[in-house]
Amino acid sequence: MNLPNTLTLLRFALVPVYLFVFFSGHVKIAFFIIVIAGATDVLDGHLARSRGMVTDLGVVLDPLADKTMMLAVFVSLLISGMIPWEAAAAIMIRDAGMIAGSAFFHFRGKKTVPANSLGKLTTVLYYIAILMLFFSIPYAIPYLWAVIAFSFITSAIYILKFRLLNSMAHK
Repeated sequence: MNLPNTLTLLRFALVPVYLFVFFSGHVKIAFFIIVIAGATDVLDGHLARSRGMVTDLGVVLDPLADKTMMLAVFVSLLISGMIPWEAAAAIMIRDAGMIAGSAFFHFRGKKTVPANSLGKLTTVLYYIAILMLFFSIPYAIPYLWAVIAFSFITSAIYILKFRLLNSMAHK
């Protein structure tokens, strides 16, 4: 256990805090909890890479913590009526597929593709969509749909890179 992994565990702990605050009617405070979770994600990744603290545990837990928070956010937005069920379903299907696929192939000994700039851009775009939704900024829903479409494109690129990486490993 090191500092980056501790920050990742903090992100898991922020999920129920976020949900409690959101469903208590403090939507704007809940948004800032999401921002804190995002900041810990950036910080733990930077610390792990810059200080040589990358661990197998962190490689598995970090994206899981991110997806858990994002799923909690989008489920809460769905329950509160702030997003349509189709958008929530698309987000959940994509994220669940990425989590299940990553876990399945990780435990089968396949090489995984590290986070890349497209994945990071997708995350930033989702944060902008969340900001727009939480603060009732016009065109938040059309923007969210654009981000969802972009996230499926980046997932397809990830899958192609994964296949290429693993087909080269067998040669």
